[in-house]
Amino acid sequence: MVIGQPMAAVMSALTGFLKGLQTGSAVLLGVILGAMMAFDMGGPVNKAAYVFSTTLIASGVANPMAASMAAGMVPPLGIALACWMFRSRFSAEEREASKAVSVLGLAFITEGAIPFVARDPLRVIPAAMAGAAVAGGLSMMWNIGLQAPHGGIFVLAIPNAVNHVLPYGAAIVAGTLVTALALGLLKKPLPPVPADASGIRSA
Repeated sequence: MVIGQPMAAVMSALTGFLKGLQTGSAVLLGVILGAMMAFDMGGPVNKAAYVFSTTLIASGVANPMAASMAAGMVPPLGIALACWMFRSRFSAEEREASKAVSVLGLAFITEGAIPFVARDPLRVIPAAMAGAAVAGGLSMMWNIGLQAPHGGIFVLAIPNAVNHVLPYGAAIVAGTLVTALALGLLKKPLPPVPADASGIRSA
């Protein structure tokens, strides 16, 4: 009675506000949700954006969920793409790990990017946030709604789970490209790996 009723009133007000958003405001919301999803990748900021979006599904507002899921897929996918596009910026170990990271990204497991963040947070986090913000903003701009709270790319195969499948895929691809390109710009090539005693380079 003390917490539940006031929170229900707040969520009701938010729902009404979101339903009346104009295009410009909706895009800004998508950008904010996207940046939040990539800020700490599974931490409290990420979870706040996710819970906010999932709660609105029951109220018939499915666009924030689409923006949040698209944005949450971008960090691991963008990192995996950067490892392929800019091989000199990543170690052999990181390039090998990117294969698993790409699968996690497709499944909407943003936490797959955390090992890369731990090694270089000042470059990886801004790049991830930039791509996620693009994906979230495009998703809202194109009025994409998602009825499933999880599932990543695999929800596209579920009938009526996503109202605009191709634009949704395009938003994810755009965000992934932005993150990959940002990483290519922010990260410097690694120094050459010295040869071992036999004269064979280890990477």
